[in-house]
Amino acid sequence: MGGERGRRRLWSAVALALALAGTGAGLGGCSGGERAPRTGPVSAAEARSAADGFLHAWSAGDLDAAARRTDDAHAAGAALREYRRGAHLAARDLRAGTPAGARVPFSVRAEFAYEGARAPLTYRSELTVVRGAGDGQPVVRWRPQVLHPGLGAGTRLVARRAGAAPVRADDRTGEPLDVRALPSLASVLDGLRRTYGRSAGGRPGVELRLVPPAAAGEHARPSGDGALLSLPAGAPGRLRTTLDRRVQEVAEREVARRTDASLVVLRPSTGEVLAVAGSGPDGSRTALEGRLAPGSTMKMITGSLLLEKKLAAPDRPHPCPRTASYGGWQFHNVDDFAISGGTFRASFAASCNTAFVTQAGRLADGDLARQARDVFGIGAHWSVGVPAFAGEVPVEHAASKAAALIGQAGVRMNPLTMASVVATARTGRFRQPYLVAPAVRHRDLAAPRRALDPAAHAQLRDLLHTTAASGSAAGAMAGLRGDIGAKTGSAEVTGQKEPNGWFAAWHGDLAAAAVMLRGGRGGESSGPLVAAVLKAAGTPR
Repeated sequence: MGGERGRRRLWSAVALALALAGTGAGLGGCSGGERAPRTGPVSAAEARSAADGFLHAWSAGDLDAAARRTDDAHAAGAALREYRRGAHLAARDLRAGTPAGARVPFSVRAEFAYEGARAPLTYRSELTVVRGAGDGQPVVRWRPQVLHPGLGAGTRLVARRAGAAPVRADDRTGEPLDVRALPSLASVLDGLRRTYGRSAGGRPGVELRLVPPAAAGEHARPSGDGALLSLPAGAPGRLRTTLDRRVQEVAEREVARRTDASLVVLRPSTGEVLAVAGSGPDGSRTALEGRLAPGSTMKMITGSLLLEKKLAAPDRPHPCPRTASYGGWQFHNVDDFAISGGTFRASFAASCNTAFVTQAGRLADGDLARQARDVFGIGAHWSVGVPAFAGEVPVEHAASKAAALIGQAGVRMNPLTMASVVATARTGRFRQPYLVAPAVRHRDLAAPRRALDPAAHAQLRDLLHTTAASGSAAGAMAGLRGDIGAKTGSAEVTGQKEPNGWFAAWHGDLAAAAVMLRGGRGGESSGPLVAAVLKAAGTPR
C-alpha cells in the first residue's frame, strides 16, 4: 500500500516537470536558455560602461570595434574612418565624464598630422547611450556630433593647405631677391611661390576646418564652422632664377622715375630674363601679362616678312606717301610726313606707316600671323616660369590686315614679347624667354618652326642698327656704340588722348623693351627708359 503511494508521487513529479518544460517555465525563465531583452531606462552604470567601451576602442584605433558599440555600425564606421583618413586626426586620449542619466560628456585630445605638420587638438563632446534593438544592451546612439560637436547637417572635417608653400627666390648668382628692396618683383615672386613653392622644398601652411556642404545656406551651417587649427608655413624652399640683381636694381630705379612704365630685360643669346620692372602696382604684371597693341615696334616682324618675300630691300626704292588707303581705311604717317623717292631703309628708320600699308595687297591674309608664330614664337606655349602672355597676331582681313602690319587691329603684345622680338631680330633665331631654368620641373621651352632666312636676318639687323644710329631711335640711343639696334612705336588706343609709347632695343647681348601707357611717341617716352637701363646695366653677370 505504502509502495503504491510512493510510485504515484514519483509519477506526479515527473509529469509536473514535463509540464513545466513544455510551458517554458523552469530554470532560466526562458525557452532554450535565452535571456529576455533588457528594457527600461539606461542606468548611469550602464551609460558609463557603454561610453568607456566605445571610447577605449576609438582611442586604441580599433574603429570597427568602436562602430559595433553604436546603434548604427555602418554610419559610425564610415565617420570614424573619415575622421582618421580625411581629417588626419588620431584620437589619443578620450576620457568620459560623469553621466547625466544616459548622456555622457567626454574630453578629446587628438593629434593632427598633415603634410609634415603636427599639432594637438583638444575639445569636449557628448554621447548618449540607448538600448540596442533586439537584446536591449546599452550602445552609443550614433550621430556625427559624437566625433566633434561642430559636425552635422552635412558638415565635414577637412584638412587642407592654407596657401602656397613659401619660397626664397635668388638671382642667377644666388643672391636673395628681397621685395622690400625690389618692389617691382612683388607679383613675380608671388607667381614663383604659387608655382614652385612645393617643388622648391617649401612647406605650405595647413589647416583643419569645419566645412559645410556646398548647397547649405548660412542658416544651415553649424555655429562651429571655421578653422579649428591653423599651422603656419614651414621653412621656405629656395629657387634660383635667371634674374640679375644688379640689372634689376637699375630697372627698378629707372621705372620709379616714370609713370605707368613697364620693362623687361633679357639675354638674346639664351632667352634668360634678367629684369622685370614696372611703376605702380600693376607695372610688372603689364610687363609679363599685358595685352596691348605694340604699334610700330611690330614693324620688326612685318619688315622681316617683306624682306623674306623680296617685297622690300634696304636700299631699294620704296614708297612712303603721306597717306595710303586699304580696305576702305585711310592710313597716315605721324605728322603726315612723306619720303619722296626714298628707300626702304629710310622708311624703316623713320617708322613710315604707309611704307608697310602699301604692301598689304601683296600679302595673303595669314602671312603676318604665320611669320609671327613660325619665326618669332608669338602665340606659342611659353613656359616662362611665372604667368606670362606670349602675344597674339590673329589672321586679319581687309583694312584690319593693313592695320595689323603696323601693330594695330587685333595684334597684342607686352614688353616681354617685344623684348623677345628684338632679341630674335638680333640673333636670327627665337629663343623662348624664361625666368626659371627649364630643368626645374622638367619643362619644355617653346621652339620656333624655323629660323629667319639668313639674308633677311642680315638685312633686318642692318635696318635696326640704322634706326638706332640715325633714325627715330637715335635720340634715345645716343651714347651707346657698337652692336646696337632699336625700334620705336606709338600705339593709338580708342578713347585715349595720347598713344602708348613703345621702345625695343639691344646693346650687345642685352635686349630690352618697354611701354609707357599714354606716354606719347615711343622714342621720347619709353626710349630714354630702355636706353638708360642698357647703358647702366653694361655686361650682365
